[in-house]
Amino acid sequence: MILHGYWRSGTSYRTRIALNLKGLTYDQAAVDLRTGQQKSDAYLAHNPQGLVPALEMNDGTVLTQSPAILEWLEEQYPQAPLLPSEAVARAQVRAMAAVVGCDIHPLNNLRVLKAIKGLGADEAATSQWIGQWIHDGFAALEVLVARHGKGWCYGDQPTLADCYLVPQIYSARRFNIDLSAYPHLLAIEARAEQHPAFMAAHPDQQPDADPA
Repeated sequence: MILHGYWRSGTSYRTRIALNLKGLTYDQAAVDLRTGQQKSDAYLAHNPQGLVPALEMNDGTVLTQSPAILEWLEEQYPQAPLLPSEAVARAQVRAMAAVVGCDIHPLNNLRVLKAIKGLGADEAATSQWIGQWIHDGFAALEVLVARHGKGWCYGDQPTLADCYLVPQIYSARRFNIDLSAYPHLLAIEARAEQHPAFMAAHPDQQPDADPA
């Protein structure tokens, strides 16, 4: 498999975590969002939407949209499950993941921030926009993790929800968001920093990483 992605992309990051948790080997093909490589003809042939990630199979099949990729991985590779066995528990984990995937990340990704700046938002207004959605989502997740977590978002093993949460915490730190109100989320971040699958997926560890 080849993962087409960008080192600092939250959606690529969550996909790397899931692949690593499943113990799968994959190559990476860098798509530099800063230079617009995602809009090149070569990449659009993989993903007509021009977004990362895209997961390319050995037979040439390409999957796009990280929620679909992660669900496919769960179905195709049931070892190290990312979802609990009980139906209500699975729904609760998916809901926690959706807090990030539907209600935080899409409003703070690069193209949305460029759009609101294009409408006249200055740096202060943009920062306020970013913080509002992160705080709204993290406040809810803090309650849910306190209710359901036993070291991770749900239970005592990483799940789909952790694949979503940890990259969003990384993004929040990039935006200098004060996270002190979320001790349960910070405890998960600390645990992820010691977990091999999360460590290997971290943006700084990727072949295209460019902290400058």
